[in-house]
Amino acid sequence: MLNNHDASAQNRLDMTNARNATSIDVLNVKQYIYNGHEEWRRKEKLVEIMSKDPVFDKSKREWMTRTEKYNRGLRMVNRIHELGQILGWSKQDTTIATSLLDDPLPVSLHATAFEPVFLLQASQELLDKYAGLIATRGIFGCYLQTELGHGSNVAALETTATYIPETKEFDIHSPTLTSSKWWIGALGKTATHGVVQAKLLLPGGEDMGPHLFLVQLRSTGNHKMLPGIIAGDIGPKSFNGFAATDNGFARFDHVRIPKEQMLSRFAQVTDDGKYVQPPHAKISYGGMLYIRSGMVTTAGWVTAKAAVISIRYATVRRQGTKGADELEKQIISYPSLHTRLLPILARAYVFISLGRTLSQSFQTMAQRLSSGDASLLAELHATTSGLKVLCTTASVQDMENARRSMGGHGYSAFSGVGRFYADLIPSVTYEGENFVLDQQAVRAALKAFHGLFGAEGRSRPSSSTIAKLTPSSYYLRHLSSPTNEPPILKGSDSSWNNVEILILLLEWRAALLVHEIAQTVQDPDATIYQRVSKGTTEAFVGRRVGEMIGGLTNSGLNANDVAVLSRLYLLYLQTTVESALADLLSFGLLRIENPPRVGASRDPTRGLRMTIAQNCLSLAPEAIGLTDALGFSDWELDSALGVYDGNVYQALWDKAQTEPLNDKEVPDAYGESIKPMLSRGRMMAEGRSGPKL
Repeated sequence: MLNNHDASAQNRLDMTNARNATSIDVLNVKQYIYNGHEEWRRKEKLVEIMSKDPVFDKSKREWMTRTEKYNRGLRMVNRIHELGQILGWSKQDTTIATSLLDDPLPVSLHATAFEPVFLLQASQELLDKYAGLIATRGIFGCYLQTELGHGSNVAALETTATYIPETKEFDIHSPTLTSSKWWIGALGKTATHGVVQAKLLLPGGEDMGPHLFLVQLRSTGNHKMLPGIIAGDIGPKSFNGFAATDNGFARFDHVRIPKEQMLSRFAQVTDDGKYVQPPHAKISYGGMLYIRSGMVTTAGWVTAKAAVISIRYATVRRQGTKGADELEKQIISYPSLHTRLLPILARAYVFISLGRTLSQSFQTMAQRLSSGDASLLAELHATTSGLKVLCTTASVQDMENARRSMGGHGYSAFSGVGRFYADLIPSVTYEGENFVLDQQAVRAALKAFHGLFGAEGRSRPSSSTIAKLTPSSYYLRHLSSPTNEPPILKGSDSSWNNVEILILLLEWRAALLVHEIAQTVQDPDATIYQRVSKGTTEAFVGRRVGEMIGGLTNSGLNANDVAVLSRLYLLYLQTTVESALADLLSFGLLRIENPPRVGASRDPTRGLRMTIAQNCLSLAPEAIGLTDALGFSDWELDSALGVYDGNVYQALWDKAQTEPLNDKEVPDAYGESIKPMLSRGRMMAEGRSGPKL
C-alpha cells in the first residue's frame, strides 16, 4: 500500500485501477461513438499535429485580454488553413480541425451560418460568383439577423431592403436605433461580407417580410468599412464567454446593392418590381435548421467533455472516513455523486448520436430542397425546434452540475468546465430563445393533433391517417382509439428496466399533454407550453433511444459492450421518466398492478428511483472506460482536473505556478496600497493617528 501522503502516486494508481476494472472494449466503443474507425483516426491524427504546434498552445490563454484572445483566435484559424494547404487536408479535415479549437472563433459563423445559408438560398448567378471565394476563405462572412430591438421575433425586424426599379438595386437601410444589427458574430472587426436579413419593400411600399441579401461590409483591399456602414464590437459577454469572437453591431445608411445580391433561389423580385412567391412559405428556414441541428451535436460533445473531467476527478479524489486500507473513499463510490454524474454521461452519448442522425436528416432535406421539394421541411423544423431547446437546456444544467460535483476545485478556471459553461450558456438564447421556441414546438404539436383529430379534436382518425404520422408526432397514435390504454406497471421493479414501457410512458405523457393544451389553448396554465415542448420532444427522443438500443446488436460491438451501452441508454430513459413524474402522476399514468401494502413504502415511484440507483451502481465501474471511449486528449480538455493519468493535484499545482501574480514575491500593489494600510493600522492600534487629509 502506498503512503497516504503520496497523493500523486495514489491518484495515478486509482486511475490505473479504474481502467483495469472496466469491462468494455474501449477501442470498439470509440469506433461506435465516432461512427467508424476512419473517423476517430482522422481526428486523432489532427490532434497529434495541432497539439504540437505552438500556434495552438493553450497555456497562456487564461491571462489574455479580449483583444489578445481575438488576435490569437485569428492566428489559429489562419494556421489551420495554412496547414490544410501544406498537408493537403480535405474540407472535412479542415472542418474537424476547426472544431477541435475549443475557443469560439471570430470566423466560426462563416462556416456554421453564413456559408450554409448562402449555399441554400443564393441564385446560381451568385453561387458562380461567390461560392469559390466562400469555400477558400477569400472572403469572410457573417449572418446579420438579430437587431438591437428584436431577436426571436424575426417578422418584426426593422432593417429595410427597398427595391429601386429605375437602377435595379436594393436600398439597405437602418431606419431606427433599434434596427441596428446586434450580436452578430464576426461583424465587429472580421467579416468582409454579410447575409443581411431585412424586410423587403416593393416600389409601391408593400412589405413582403424578411428576406436575405448579400452585402459587402468592408473593403477586401484595406479592410475599411464601405460607405454608409457603421460597424463595431458590442463589448464583453457574460462570464467572459466568446471572448475571441467579435460579436458586432452595424447600421446601414441607404446602402445600395445590385438586385442580383438578393438571395433569390426561391423568392424573387422581377426587374419591374413584381414579387415571385417561393414554393413553400418557410423554405428560407433551411439555414436556420442547419444551425440548430449542429447545436444538438455541439451540446452532446461539450457535455461529454464535462462528463469526462468530472468523472475522472471523482475517480481519483478521496474524501471522507478512512477504510481498512487507511485511505479515504474515492468520491465516485458515493451514490450521491455517481447518480449525478452518470446521467450526464448518458445524455452526452444520446445527444451525440441524435446530432449525427439530425445532420443526416438535414442533408437529405437540403438535397430535396435544392430541387424545390419542401416535403421534409415542416418535420425537420418541428424536430429541431424541440431538440434545440431540450439539448441546450440540459447541457447547460449538466455543465453546472459537473462543476459543482468537483467541489471548490471545480470553481477554478483550470478545471475547464467553467470555460465550457461560459461558451455554451448563450446557446439557450441564440438561434431562437428557448422559451419562444417552446411555442413553435407547441404549434407543431397542435397542427399534428388537429390534422389527426380535426379542428374540434373529436374526429376518429382512419388507419391510413394514423400511418402517416411523422416521427415527431408518432406518440399521438395512442389517442386514436378509446380502447388504447397506457402500460400497467408490475409490482416488481422489472417494469422500470423495461425499455418499451419507459418509452410508452413518455409517449402517453406527450399525447395527453397535447390533448390538454388543445382543449385549453384559449386559457393556458403557467407552464403548459414548456411542458408540451419538453414532453413531445422527450417522447421523440425516447423512441430514438429505443432504436439506438435495438441497433447495438448490429453495431459490431461484442455482447458485453452491447450490454453496458444498453444500460447507459436505459439510464437516460429512466432519468427522463423520473423528471416527468409530475406529469405522469397528474395524468394518472403510473398504474401499479400490485399497489404497496400497508407498512411498505407508499411511494409508487420508489421503484423507479431504486432501479436508477442500481443501474448507476452497476455502471460506475465502467465510467472510466466509457469516458475514455469519447476519445479526448489532454490538449483538447485543457483541464487540470481531467488529466488522463489522474495526477490532478500535481496538474493543478503546476497550473497555479503560471499565474502572473506569482512572478514577483512582493506585488506592485505593496508600495501603493498594502504598505499604507498596514502602517495606518499599526498606528491606530498604538493610539496614534495617521496623517490628516
